[in-house]
Amino acid sequence: MSYPQRSTGGMAAHPEMSEIRERLERTAASNGAIVIEGLLVLAGVYAAISPWVLHFSAAEPNITVNNLIVGITVGLIGLGLTTAPEAMFRLAWVVAPLGVWLLISPWVVTATHGARAGIIWNNCVVGAVTMLLGLAAMGLTIGVTRRAPR
Repeated sequence: MSYPQRSTGGMAAHPEMSEIRERLERTAASNGAIVIEGLLVLAGVYAAISPWVLHFSAAEPNITVNNLIVGITVGLIGLGLTTAPEAMFRLAWVVAPLGVWLLISPWVVTATHGARAGIIWNNCVVGAVTMLLGLAAMGLTIGVTRRAPR
């Protein structure tokens, strides 16, 4: 009984992989991608430090930890997209749901006693900006994969 031969090269040996890599590098080096990645880093840093900027860190420890973790995550994804776009471009799809989470987290995390208006406004604005930047980053990745030759 003969078994089919398995390729040991994986996707790296794919004949169109070099063209896909070149297209990804061109997209990642475009001005739009650089702006989106930089704004993602800034949005993540602001989300992480916002509890201390708006002074709700002591009053709301749960939302403070939430913003810190989500902000660091968004910032690291933005930094990863900037430094290693080939390895990180699929992770751009995670940013939009994180933005939605930032948007709804004041009601979910502080459900027992409710959040103050400043916390709600802060997270709604930062969440909406993060979600829009995530959608823009997703659009860049869609452009890379759709333009790939068949």
